[in-house]
Amino acid sequence: MVMLASFFKDPEFANVDSSENESIPFRGTILRTKSGKFSSVSEPCVSCTTFNILAPIYKRLDQQNQNVRESDFRAFWLARNERIVDWLLYESSSIICLQEFWVGNEELVQMYEQRLGASGYDTFKLARTNNRGDGLLTAIHKEYFRVLNYRELLFNDFGDRVAQLLHVQSVIPFLQNNDDSMQQEILIVNTHLLFPHDSSLSIVRLHQVYKILQYLETYQRENKLSQVPVMLCGDWNGSKRGHVYKFLRSQGFVSSYDIAHEYTDSDHKWVSHRNHRGNICGVDFIWLRNPNKSIKPLKISWAEAAFGIIKYQLQKASLNEKDAFDFLRADNNGNYITYSDFCDALKQLKLTSLSHGLSFQEMKNLWVQADVDGNGVLDYDEFKRIWYCTCSENIDEDSNSEDSKEGITKEAFGFAVKNAILFPREVEKGIWPENYHLSDHARLTALFSPVRLRCSQKSL
Repeated sequence: MVMLASFFKDPEFANVDSSENESIPFRGTILRTKSGKFSSVSEPCVSCTTFNILAPIYKRLDQQNQNVRESDFRAFWLARNERIVDWLLYESSSIICLQEFWVGNEELVQMYEQRLGASGYDTFKLARTNNRGDGLLTAIHKEYFRVLNYRELLFNDFGDRVAQLLHVQSVIPFLQNNDDSMQQEILIVNTHLLFPHDSSLSIVRLHQVYKILQYLETYQRENKLSQVPVMLCGDWNGSKRGHVYKFLRSQGFVSSYDIAHEYTDSDHKWVSHRNHRGNICGVDFIWLRNPNKSIKPLKISWAEAAFGIIKYQLQKASLNEKDAFDFLRADNNGNYITYSDFCDALKQLKLTSLSHGLSFQEMKNLWVQADVDGNGVLDYDEFKRIWYCTCSENIDEDSNSEDSKEGITKEAFGFAVKNAILFPREVEKGIWPENYHLSDHARLTALFSPVRLRCSQKSL
């Protein structure tokens, strides 16, 4: 196989100390300026890297024979992963989040743990459920943070996906302050969402994010951590056009890369992945939510996101607003939708009656949100709540986990995005370089500087 023979000639496998270093995003506290040159960062900063490193069990080596995988060739997967570690150690990010980490191979696991450990990192790995072979690895540099707590989230769903939650504290305070109660701690999540093989899986992906946010909300409440920043890192397997992106934005999260480059939600200028279908898209994110963000109750955001998926499925069936209302009310002679009609329509849209679809309770909750007057049917105005993805704020008493103390403010610790870079650099212009074979994902690194924030005092 000629392609395999040329493996080590790939430019990605040159020594780290080559001219290619000019494209290194960050090394320690080095910042690339807008002119493209590097400068020292005098203020204390935190860097974070997220990277789907493409597990050897998934890396195809022969397009004519899809069964030929890199995992069958030790020299190839070992060299590629050694190269990945070379890059990670050269950048020396404070936080490293890897996806598709081959947890099923003991030699590879030991190589990562030993090399990262020798360079000052605490490492935490988590396998996907049902022996899928791959999983997650999160590494925290001990010079920057001490790990206070580590939790594992097993979704136990259709895609056997998982997530890691790390509660860390800065070793040396970023900000000197007179208020000893100001928490200089961070919550970090690493995850890899299900690939959207078809649109019916949008609900599964939304469920996965909902579970992460529910877990975060509970952890913050139980540990009195309402005033800490949260970073969500990983391969989200969805672009800025998707339901997951909009859901996270509604919960106060911002994309660090887009903030750094002053892109809006509608800008789609960068990519970070070439998938197995050959499509290129931007799916890798480092999300940041500072404690001063005002957010909707989680259940409200969830319901609006679910309504968005319902609308998408209706539009996919070429239904406009009026036709969608007629479809939902089915054979009903009245100008309204019954709960039975609503459930039947969701079944036809393949959003329920599946192991991974909406549950009975979720359908009931969505119905309650749409049925504003509570008379048991939806008129056209109430149907618009589904079509325009809006919910009432007066959801049940458990929906809002924050008891605001009006008028009381407190100083809190947060982050400002200093810069963010994707590598290889071509992907920042929406181009996937043909000579890049380190992974089928780009590496994303973001640099953050600590800031003081004034927040309304609230208890989770």
